[in-house]
Amino acid sequence: MRLLSFSLFFSACTLAAPKPVDNPKPVAQKNYAVSQEQAVAYFASGCFWCVEAVYEHIAGVAEVISGYAGGQTKNPNYKQVVTGRTGHAETIKVIYDPKKVSFETLVYAFFGSHDPTTLNRQGPDKGTHYRSIAFYKTLEEKNTIENIIQKLQAAKRYQNPIVTEVKKFEVFYQAEDYHQDYEKNNPNNPYIKAVSKPRVSRFLQAYPELIKADLE
Repeated sequence: MRLLSFSLFFSACTLAAPKPVDNPKPVAQKNYAVSQEQAVAYFASGCFWCVEAVYEHIAGVAEVISGYAGGQTKNPNYKQVVTGRTGHAETIKVIYDPKKVSFETLVYAFFGSHDPTTLNRQGPDKGTHYRSIAFYKTLEEKNTIENIIQKLQAAKRYQNPIVTEVKKFEVFYQAEDYHQDYEKNNPNNPYIKAVSKPRVSRFLQAYPELIKADLE
């Protein structure tokens, strides 16, 4: 058990780094084009390796990109974000077809795929950079998120109060290339095997109606 904990500690998003300062240049990024028929949503709910994998299974989602949002440091890199000093949370950018999946459904998937009642923590990962945030770009999206929270609270979906931030989206910084499709590219990573895959499996079992047909 100690060996597993040790492996998880060094495999998860936790690295020491000096106090971050704004970087003059952003991390080199692959260009993910968004067509006129597509829309974009942003969510943070723990390690983005897990969250990215969850949303990649949802029908109507074209692409999911891991990155950072919600903080004040410009052009942050991974080592800076995991110190908790940049204010950012590990975030995913979801490119989707609103004719196939609604923003509302993506929000329900957000709440259904993590524990929104744990402050600054998700599973074994602790820190403000792992906090739960549902970002909105419009008043309509804000109302959708808040209405869903009210419904979940009224239905007593969770034993404890939801602590998810409902935050206006400002800027998204794409994470380093090696973080993209991390679960898919690193299936034998101890963290992926012990944390990410079980989390995705729980989501797939709970929401089979949302899953892409070719992944069933």
